Amino acid sequence: MTKLALTLALLAGGLAAAPAAQAAGPYERGPDPTDALLEASRGPFSTSQRSVSSLVGGFGGGEIYYPDDTSQGTFGAIAISPGYTARWSSLDWLGPRIASHGFVVIGIETNTIYDQPASRGRQLLAALDYLVEDSPSTVRGRIDPSRLAVAGHSMGGGGSLEAADDRSSLQAAVPIAPWNLTKSWSGVRVPTMIIGGESDSIAPVSSHSERFYESIPSSSEKAYLELNGASHFFPQIPDTTMAKSMVAWLKRFVDDDTRYEQFLCPPPSGPAIEEYRDTCPSS
Repeated sequence: MTKLALTLALLAGGLAAAPAAQAAGPYERGPDPTDALLEASRGPFSTSQRSVSSLVGGFGGGEIYYPDDTSQGTFGAIAISPGYTARWSSLDWLGPRIASHGFVVIGIETNTIYDQPASRGRQLLAALDYLVEDSPSTVRGRIDPSRLAVAGHSMGGGGSLEAADDRSSLQAAVPIAPWNLTKSWSGVRVPTMIIGGESDSIAPVSSHSERFYESIPSSSEKAYLELNGASHFFPQIPDTTMAKSMVAWLKRFVDDDTRYEQFLCPPPSGPAIEEYRDTCPSS
C-alpha cells in the first residue's frame, strides 16, 4: 500500500509538472490548414456577397464578400484594388476565394479607371474605413477593426504600398505585379508579401517588385514571390500558387494564425515559382 501510494503521488506530481497544451490563437478561424485546403478553389467557409454603391464617399463602390458563419467570432478584413484602366471584375475571382478562408473582402471600383497609385492607396484606406464604420450591420458586425489589410494589382498594387506606408496599423499588404514610380519603401512596417511575374513587361520585376521588396527594411516581415513565366496580367485568371501564398500570408499576419507559417517558412517551391525571398516569419 505504501509503494502504491508513493507511485500514485509521483504520477500525480509528474502530471502536475507537465506543460499545458498550447492554446489556440484567439483569431484562428477554420480547420487546420493543408495543401489541399489552400489549393482548392474555395476554403472552408460558405460566403455571401453584396454590392456597394458608387455614390459612397472616398472610393468608387465595389463588391463585398463575407463568411456566412457567425459562430467563430469576428474576422479580419481586406480591401483590394484593380489596376490602371481595370475594374474589379478583372480580379473578382479573388473575392469569394479569400473570403471563404475567413475574411471580409471588399473589391473596390476606383473613382476613375485612370487613378494613380497614391490615389488608389487612399481609396483602399477609405474602403476599409467604410467597412468598419458605415457598411451594413450584417457586414460591419463580422469585422474586427484592429485586423485590416490591403492588396491590389498593378497600380492597385502600387496603391497597396502607398496605403501600407500611410497606415502602419495595417496587419498585412499584398501588392500583386505592383507598379509605382516611387521605388523606395523604407518606411513600410506592415508585413508585406509582393507577388511578381517573371515575364512582366509592364511592371518588370527588376524595376518594380524586386526593388520594392529590397527597399522594405529587413526588420519588417516581408516576402517576395515571383511566378515562373507569368505576365503582368497573371492575377486576372485564377492562380493557385498566388492564392495559396496570399491566403497563407493573410492568415499568418491578419489572424496571427501560426498554423499557416508552414506554407511560408521554409520557403515554398515548385515549378510555378521562379524565385522566393523572405524574412521567414517567426512565431
